[in-house]
Amino acid sequence: MDLALLRTFVTVHRAGSFTRAAALLGLSQPAVTSQIRTLERQLGRPLFLRQARGVTPTTIGDELAHKAAPHLDALVEIAETGVDDDSPVRTLHLAGPPEFIAERALPALTELTGKDGQGFALRATFGNAEEALEGLAAGHHDLAIGTARPRGALLTATPLCDEEHVLVAAPRWAAQTGAGELHRTSAPDLAHVPVVEVHESLPFVTRYWASVFDTCPAAPGTVVVPDLRAVLTCVIAGAGLAVLPRYLCADALARGDVVALHDPAVPPLRTYFLVVRTGTLAMPHIARAHEWLLRAAGDWN
Repeated sequence: MDLALLRTFVTVHRAGSFTRAAALLGLSQPAVTSQIRTLERQLGRPLFLRQARGVTPTTIGDELAHKAAPHLDALVEIAETGVDDDSPVRTLHLAGPPEFIAERALPALTELTGKDGQGFALRATFGNAEEALEGLAAGHHDLAIGTARPRGALLTATPLCDEEHVLVAAPRWAAQTGAGELHRTSAPDLAHVPVVEVHESLPFVTRYWASVFDTCPAAPGTVVVPDLRAVLTCVIAGAGLAVLPRYLCADALARGDVVALHDPAVPPLRTYFLVVRTGTLAMPHIARAHEWLLRAAGDWN
């Protein structure tokens, strides 16, 4: 069986679409379709059910993917490191949200990169949950960290840690909210305060308002910047309120640069998942990084 056909098949299986697989492989969509048809003729079985939006693997397709994908990943690993390379160092490709990767994952993993002479080189890619999972499924990354649990059996997700969200603003805004005790703060108390967010859709503020106040935020985003660390900087400068992970704003809260505007009885939480392609934990450097992050996460909650 042609390994190139298997590689194309696994990419389509992971991407769920001939078009997305073609982009990942650097091929035309007709070329990908032709390769899959050739493989189906060789096997005498259909591997995918064609649908209006992408493809769904058949039972035979799923079985072949589970058998072939780990071995193809191992071959890619050999090709990347070189069969004549005697160095024990392998490269770990990590993907996830920039703030979490920078503030939590990288400090933990850099302790491991040179540990006991069995470390690994580290490459990090920033992206949202969808981008990280797509890159992982396509074989561009070894580990992905995100807030979405992937569906299907080709990706394996393990809960990593929970993230508490805090409603914060500079002290001068806290003084103007008219709120009394923190647990009594209401949405109308905050309606006049500008909002700082990572996206026009106000994902963090909207989720907080729905969870805590059972309503939608009234104010639009005054400052929108796609990095929570930059959001914190703007909040400290007095641009308005924001909802931030506690780990990211804990030092600013301790210094008094920002203050909490609300103290709900049950603070909103978001779960992070550590995701790998099924079968790749057989690779020692991926397994060590996976275990090390899970161990480090025990001190994050």
